[in-house]
Amino acid sequence: MPLANGRNFEQSGPTRRGGTAMRGEILHYDAEQRFGFITGADGKRYSFAREDLHREMNLVKGDAVEFQPNGERATAIFSVHARVTGLADNTTPVAAAPPLPGTPATPPHFGRNAENGAPETTGLWSYFWRALTVNYVNFNSRARRKEFWSFCLFWAIGFAVLVTIGLFFDLSGDDFERGGELPIVMFGLVAIYVLLTILPWVALLVRRLHDVGLTGWLAILYFVPYIGWLMMVVFGLIPSQAGENKHGPVPTGIRF
Repeated sequence: MPLANGRNFEQSGPTRRGGTAMRGEILHYDAEQRFGFITGADGKRYSFAREDLHREMNLVKGDAVEFQPNGERATAIFSVHARVTGLADNTTPVAAAPPLPGTPATPPHFGRNAENGAPETTGLWSYFWRALTVNYVNFNSRARRKEFWSFCLFWAIGFAVLVTIGLFFDLSGDDFERGGELPIVMFGLVAIYVLLTILPWVALLVRRLHDVGLTGWLAILYFVPYIGWLMMVVFGLIPSQAGENKHGPVPTGIRF
């Protein structure tokens, strides 16, 4: 969509000249990954990288920008605010763009940031705890390898701790020492633990499959005797799919 005054958008310096500029809004930008998405005035979504910005800018979701569409990629990106206040290209100021039709005032967050949009903590324990709380039944978005193996690590530690505690109480009983009783406490603790963690386990497996570009229904393979654990290891080691896929953007912290 051309600008309101009908001019072609030109940039100064070594960047590309000519072409019709388009208005848009920042849908997602990760400064760590230097990668993001813009919703254009034509309703399409365009990807961009740090090198596509005209200059260093602090972009946040909902910011109005102007850019040159190049296929499915946005290049030569200017912040509308910067053009109004800084006049970086020595042209007439352009009024801030109103929200695009059909674009929510606050773009939805993806995956693990869905509750508040805050930057995600990437510690091992944080991944495990979020899987048991925020992502307890989250079968959408994507889970990177670090998230997957963090959950495996702490789940195994919790399992071992409960087995140890259960055996301690079972062995302390006189009936168990005489061989007349099963380790009931241990079995009970383990059974409760597995029941409480089965849903976040399955949800994590589905998100890990999404991250490598596969359907989450393949998580059924994990419950096939003998090959289930092998499939879990294989899919847990496959690197994240580069770029956004239909399940969401690249998880925070991934570098390609």
